[in-house]
Amino acid sequence: MSYEEKRAWVYAVVAVVVPVIYAVAVLGRLTGADVAQIPYARPLLLAAGTGIAANMLVTMLIGAPKDARRGDERDAGIFRHATRAGYFVLAAGAGGAFLLTLAGVAHFWIANALYLAFVLDALVTSTVKIVAYRRGF
Repeated sequence: MSYEEKRAWVYAVVAVVVPVIYAVAVLGRLTGADVAQIPYARPLLLAAGTGIAANMLVTMLIGAPKDARRGDERDAGIFRHATRAGYFVLAAGAGGAFLLTLAGVAHFWIANALYLAFVLDALVTSTVKIVAYRRGF
């Protein structure tokens, strides 16, 4: 398994684990509560920061080989293809959050829709990379 594929796996795992913990912690409070009263900002920022830090930490722990920065044409193509796929997902999610804003929905839902868009972007990007490395690009 190449270093870039390992990084894609790390990105995918973190993109699943951290949001699930956030969802259990925050969205579990929804039953019978007014969303305006749910403290979500700090946990949301903590989840985003934890996701970034976990990706960096685990990537450092798996260690980059000396020639990892020299990626070839195939790596560049896979990166471009996966990033493009992720951008479409992110744009759709941002559009959904924009529509929620125009509809006057509570900030809780708008913030969580944006977070979901970033999470789905990470999942799609890493999944496309993993599939491309496994099946060819």
